[in-house]
Amino acid sequence: MNTNTARYPDADIAAIERAIRERRDMRHFLPDPLPEGLIERLVEAAHLAPSVGFMQPWRFIRIADRDLRERMHALVEAERLATAKALPSRNEEFLHVKIEGIRECAEVLVVALMPERERHIVGRRCLPEMDVASVGCAIQNMWLLARAEGIGLGWVSFFEPEALARLLGMPADARPVAILCIGRVPAFYPRPMFEDAGWGKRLPLEEVLFENTWKVGAGGTATAY
Repeated sequence: MNTNTARYPDADIAAIERAIRERRDMRHFLPDPLPEGLIERLVEAAHLAPSVGFMQPWRFIRIADRDLRERMHALVEAERLATAKALPSRNEEFLHVKIEGIRECAEVLVVALMPERERHIVGRRCLPEMDVASVGCAIQNMWLLARAEGIGLGWVSFFEPEALARLLGMPADARPVAILCIGRVPAFYPRPMFEDAGWGKRLPLEEVLFENTWKVGAGGTATAY
């Protein structure tokens, strides 16, 4: 008999595990609008994320202007071509991979790091990048709630941060880290899209979980394409 009163019911735990297992980085969207109030609930879920030193470094810009979406799409397209050119192999194959749905999705959010982050030193004195880690937690919260609601979310990282910051009128020391495409989808991918396309596979647990010291011969080098 389980005596842990803080434990969720089995059905709730199973639902959380299902959302984690079935979450996908989506690139194919339908233009249908989101249910009323859902975008606000998604941002609220993000805002409930843990943050180092309780700094809450995330800021969200909702992109409602279609012309602005087109200009953002142009920035992403420029980086997509630059990435293909920089790849040591599979250049042409990469050019056929869909990496975003900025034009098609119902909602676009830009997630940025707030300005004046250097004032927050608790938990960041030796690891200043924990502000980015905190934003990642916020986006994951949003991602899981979106999946539970049957809504797709895609994280786009193909852009030059300074160019996007200028386009959106951000303060000099703010920094965009994600363009999020959010909307209804034709279907969720059964596996991560890059896995299905042969760009990699989920590593077995024994290659990422070590005990006491680094496991020699495991988790060493990422594949370069």
